[in-house]
Amino acid sequence: MKNKKLKTGVTAMLTLSLLASPAVSPVGAEGSGPEVNENQQVKIESLTSNEELASFLQKVDEKSDSISVEVIGQSIKGRDLNLVKAGNDPGNPTILMVTQQHGNEALVTESAIQVIKKLSTNSKEVKDWLDNVNVLFVPRLNPDGAAGDVDWDSSHLQFGGMQTRNNAAGINLNRTHNSLSQPETRALHENVLRKYDIDYAIDFHHQIANRVTEDGELVSGALLYPTSTITDEVLEKSRKLGAVIYNEMDSKGYGTFARYAEGGSLTSNARNHFATHYDIPTILFENRGMTDSPNTTSILGQKSSGYLIKQGTDAMLSSIEAIADGSIASTDVSVWDTMPEQYTADGEEE
Repeated sequence: MKNKKLKTGVTAMLTLSLLASPAVSPVGAEGSGPEVNENQQVKIESLTSNEELASFLQKVDEKSDSISVEVIGQSIKGRDLNLVKAGNDPGNPTILMVTQQHGNEALVTESAIQVIKKLSTNSKEVKDWLDNVNVLFVPRLNPDGAAGDVDWDSSHLQFGGMQTRNNAAGINLNRTHNSLSQPETRALHENVLRKYDIDYAIDFHHQIANRVTEDGELVSGALLYPTSTITDEVLEKSRKLGAVIYNEMDSKGYGTFARYAEGGSLTSNARNHFATHYDIPTILFENRGMTDSPNTTSILGQKSSGYLIKQGTDAMLSSIEAIADGSIASTDVSVWDTMPEQYTADGEEE
């Protein structure tokens, strides 16, 4: 299903807001908020490469008593797919976080790296968390796309395919959770989803950069719970997890968060598949903008990257904390009733 396209009036509002002087960030804001910058993409050298990620995970595995790393499979091009585990008490609830199914959605992996760094410390806060929750990360499920190392023509992308949405075979991994036709999703299911007793999951993505609310506010990110056929319990727990994240974004003064409008009952995507086939309460988290795309309107600017990494980091940490301290059980889900819808201001969806 396509996201609703915003009509000319709101597009004009967005244009005027971009021409106006920058707004002051709200009190307590962690960053300057989203911005449109079609002329300055995120620099690839500012992102963690596959080699750097592997080196980082190896060091964490060797030096931290609270973190372990295992290889769960390989990509089409033979790159390792890693599972990072923090906490190891089978009696505790477990949350799974998956990033970068799409190679051009990179900043959520940078967020995961920051959280893994924090969880590898010996702080009292981290110890309290890991005494009460297990955390699993699959950071960068699509390393070939993240490297732009693909066997299909990506020259139509704005920056020549420095990073690609699809994997090396040109397949969208987030449409293969039923077929498991690709080695990346097959590894995730065989060696994580079927192996561990997972209580919650978050599928981290990026969406196009020109999403706005009805009043023309640029959207920093979007959330959605499963919309396939699932049990009431799985739906309610999914909504609670999403409400935890939404409340955290709101309390930190981040830009507008919206309800991701592209629902549907398709179970080949992770959001619906995890909930339908494994009974895992799941949330889709969509950060803003991509590193490369056929459309300039999908691409985020370098100046927004730090803000968006922090946004993803706080989403992850707030989820961990709420599960660890049990507060997720009493989280009010009524925020879903008032969460703004998002629209596409201009341009076509990728």
